[in-house]
Amino acid sequence: QVQLVESGGGLVQAGESLRLSCAASGSTSGIYRMGWYRQAPGKQRELVASITSNGSTRYADSVKGRFTISRDNAKITVYLEMNSLKPEDTADYYCNVAKTSGTDYWGKGTLVTVSS
Repeated sequence: QVQLVESGGGLVQAGESLRLSCAASGSTSGIYRMGWYRQAPGKQRELVASITSNGSTRYADSVKGRFTISRDNAKITVYLEMNSLKPEDTADYYCNVAKTSGTDYWGKGTLVTVSS
């Protein structure tokens, strides 16, 4: 099992920044992709950004140029730097890690609220 601990959510005003962190522990061998998803009220969960163990990244079109994902492989931690936040970025943000075995794990989520 992999345990994921997320932090960094909160309430900010439009245009401000937040940094989310997600630290993995437990049976972490085989983790190759780490990422963030979000789910707004009444909407489906969607990919925000992901990063593989070799540094390849993927972003949702809605966050390109504003969000940056990074990871510290030694600490098995993934970060999401969110700049120029918009009210439509308001959502629960979930950390996700995927193993080469095909198993993936989810964090409990951290709430990001952006006021206009």
